[in-house]
Amino acid sequence: MLVALRPEAEQELLEAQAWYESKALGLGFEFARAADAAVAAALRNPLGHLRIEEEFRRVLFRKFPYTLIYLPSPDELLVISFFHQHREPGGWLERFDN
Repeated sequence: MLVALRPEAEQELLEAQAWYESKALGLGFEFARAADAAVAAALRNPLGHLRIEEEFRRVLFRKFPYTLIYLPSPDELLVISFFHQHREPGGWLERFDN
């Protein structure tokens, strides 16, 4: 199964990683590892995570207040957002256009 990131999701990931790295040396790397672990969990069981809206699903990060939001399909895992849990709920959905 392929993993595809929407440009907005990639930007969120890079910005969050840079922010954490600015707070403590190595913390950005830990954040990136948590993001990788969330994606790996989604890949292992694409339909096994909580459905949050239509067919969108989520995986919570460990240690960081972030959620991976993705859309599974038979061939691809589309990453919609690396969403900070303190932002407007559903804000990620506004940017998604089939």
